Amino acid sequence: MPILSVQSLAKSFRSGFWPFTPQKTRQIVKNISFEVNAGEIVGFLGPNGAGKTTTIQMLLGSMTPSAGTITYFGMPFNTTNRMQILHKIGYASGYEKLPARLLVWENLDIVGRIYGMPYAERIARIKTLLATFGIKHLYDQETGSLSAGQATRIMLAKAFFAQPTLVLLDEPTASLDPEAAQEVRQFILQEQKERNPAILITSHNMAEVSELCNRVLVLKEGAIIANETPEALAQSIAKAHVHLVIDKGIDALIEYITGMQIPYTLSAHEVEIQIDEHQIALFLMQLAQRAITYRTISIDKPSLEDYFLSIAKK
Repeated sequence: MPILSVQSLAKSFRSGFWPFTPQKTRQIVKNISFEVNAGEIVGFLGPNGAGKTTTIQMLLGSMTPSAGTITYFGMPFNTTNRMQILHKIGYASGYEKLPARLLVWENLDIVGRIYGMPYAERIARIKTLLATFGIKHLYDQETGSLSAGQATRIMLAKAFFAQPTLVLLDEPTASLDPEAAQEVRQFILQEQKERNPAILITSHNMAEVSELCNRVLVLKEGAIIANETPEALAQSIAKAHVHLVIDKGIDALIEYITGMQIPYTLSAHEVEIQIDEHQIALFLMQLAQRAITYRTISIDKPSLEDYFLSIAKK
């Protein structure tokens, strides 16, 4: 049984105020279906406006779907089961704001109270999480005085506070510097290793998604267009970047790749070409047959970022 099952989920919004302006209906999420299984980290990708955050808000119950069903742990997500389900779910967003006048420990303590945790357990958990994120010195500080990066870490601590079965993360590292973002990724991987929660994460950091995710859902214009591993998505565009520093035969090389209509850029004796990964061996053989020699070579395989850029342009 999947932890989360979404079937034909849709969300539409109306604009205009009749009779002064004509009413229009815009469908933001278009009948999407997917599942998240126990222990999986699933990436939820798409360009801005694709419907990712709208979907997350429907999964949290803060936005009502126009159509479709959401099922958690085999139970329909409705008013009857809502509280029982939400007690097993954590959530954090890089865009959410914390109550400014509460102290850091008070923000986290409220989460523990909501989940029904005893006082001693709450305080121990607060101290553990603050130490994990390297911010235990912020224990008694007002959250309104925190930097964006510090606030994001508190949001993540809230999401994992009650050791949920499923965690929904919306751009969790958006406001963090690279070092802090790496610490967050290490924490997520450690949590998965120790407790095996399911995680659904949206991010525009393709390296982050490649590092964390077992599988990726790609949303474009409200519809899911791919459901694959990060490696499979990268390989689907099949273009690798080959960098060569030419020792002899630069003119012959340019003539050859121009005739083959292979995209390239040239800087002095350094050439970068884009070629299907499975054609690289044949390409290098053709260079040898034309007495073209090179001093160095490096090959960059297709990445998830290459895939993301390719679908964004279409």
